[in-house]
Amino acid sequence: MPNLPDSPRPALEPPAAVPREPFASLSLAGADWTTLASPARRLAVPYVLPGTVVALATVLLLWHGPIVQPAGYHDFADQRSLLGLAHAADVLSNLGFAGVGLLGLVRLARHGASPRLAEGRAGWTLFFAALVLTSIGSAAYHLAPDNARLVGDRLPIALACAGLLAAVWRETIGVGRWVTPALAAAAVASVAWWRFTDLDGVGDLRPYLLLQGLPLVLVPLLQWQHEAPVRERLAVGGAMALYVLAKAFEGCDHGVFAALGIVSGHTIKHLLATLAAALIGAMLAGRIGGAPGARRP
Repeated sequence: MPNLPDSPRPALEPPAAVPREPFASLSLAGADWTTLASPARRLAVPYVLPGTVVALATVLLLWHGPIVQPAGYHDFADQRSLLGLAHAADVLSNLGFAGVGLLGLVRLARHGASPRLAEGRAGWTLFFAALVLTSIGSAAYHLAPDNARLVGDRLPIALACAGLLAAVWRETIGVGRWVTPALAAAAVASVAWWRFTDLDGVGDLRPYLLLQGLPLVLVPLLQWQHEAPVRERLAVGGAMALYVLAKAFEGCDHGVFAALGIVSGHTIKHLLATLAAALIGAMLAGRIGGAPGARRP
């Protein structure tokens, strides 16, 4: 039989594209991740890891039982006054929170239309507004420390934690807008629970500590899951590390003051926490073009 020319073979179809999930509201190159590209990713689907962290932390706190405020909590090391202002160092060191919070709110107002803030805007607004309230509440508390004034100190701190977690949760998982008011309500409830149990002679801090601790784990975890830009992950990691260091200085208030004689551990706590908040603010400034040299959307 005569040799017949080879019939043209159909071109191979390109493999189907693997679905990709964007880091919501950013749309930056390199900010996408392959949804189910590996066993690790299959385990790290949006809700499984965060939900597991929340569930484990809740179970552990329930198993632990009530966590009460340490005795002598209001006995701060630095009792010095300045121009008639009692406990001046611990009072004045709250000014940084107001500065970071006001600057953040101004930037949010100026860049409100930026698509890079669309999902997390409500949470970021709550975060920066809570920083301003923290400066007021904490300053008022340190003027004359007692449990009644401590409510005004702890409530805005809880709201700031709720705002940070809500903003990142919305930008990554992209759940409904209800998450910000829901977390804000949880913040209020956590402080209310402590105060009501305090009046009953117990003073259970577990819900408040849970709300403070969850962002330290969940925010970096969510950014890792959704491959947020490295610059943002480094900023958040630095902020979390500074806050943990701030809490360590808070626990060594008297020891630090005895060793240094100039500044107490609690004052340093305020300064380090301010730096942590400033890192978050700088991260957003770089994202929306508020920092020199940053790329604008």
